[in-house]
Formats: sequence, C-alpha cells, structure tokens
Amino acid sequence: MSERQSNRSSTSLMCPSADAEMSGSVIFGIVVGTPEEPHVVHLDRVKPIPPELLALDAPVKPAEMFRIAATCIENGCAHFDGTKCRLTARIIDGLPPVTDRLPACAIRATCRWWYQEGAAACLRCQQVVRDNYVASEELIHAIDPSVYED
Repeated sequence: MSERQSNRSSTSLMCPSADAEMSGSVIFGIVVGTPEEPHVVHLDRVKPIPPELLALDAPVKPAEMFRIAATCIENGCAHFDGTKCRLTARIIDGLPPVTDRLPACAIRATCRWWYQEGAAACLRCQQVVRDNYVASEELIHAIDPSVYED
C-alpha cells in the first residue's frame, strides 16, 4: 500500500467525475476550449455549486461547464467493482497523458483517482469532461460502464 493510500480512508474519497446533483458536490475545475477539444482548468480551491445553477432550465448542464467532485458513492456507481473505481484504470489505459507534470488540484488529497492510481490519473484528468457530447472515441470507450456487464 502506498503512502497516499495508507493516509486516507477509502470511505472519505471524492469522485472527480461526479454529477452536480450528488450530495456534497463541489466545483474543482472549469471546462474551457472548444466542444471538440475541451480541457479542464483546475481552481485553486473547491467552490460550492450555487443552487441557482442547478435550478437553471438551460440546454447546458453543469457538468458540461465544470469538473465536479462529490463523495464517491462506491457500490452505487456502475464503475465501482466493490473495492475500486474501474473508470480510473480505463482512462489510464485508453487515454494519453495531456501534460507531463501534475496540475494543481484542489481535491487531490481526497481524490479517489489519485488514491488509486497516483500521477497517471492526474496526467489525464484535464481531458475528462463528464458531459461531453462530442467526446473522442477513446473517451467514450473509457467511460462506458456497459463493458462491465457480463
């Protein structure tokens, strides 16, 4: 077990690919770029999601504009296998790094992806946008939970 793993209880970890409606959700990054090539700029600290943002009846969802984290729901998620998040490994296997150094990140100390995979996850994180309707084939394949069904 690595040092980062021994210092953190897995039950207090944050999912860095959460939905805005999840309990305790916070914004930790802003999606910039184009719809075809979005990337995430990390915030210096997490921000609560304003209730008025959730109340908007607009064609754009919060997860299209922001990277959102919330407490990992573990077995309540299709990507969780009972002990770990399979999405993290699929992203590492299916997507290339987009940076060669760790981006500043307000949730790293509590991030499930960092807890499980360390720097390999962080080097790919900036290309992950939860609600991306023109995502690359690689990203679509990496995030598809149907691959876990037998």
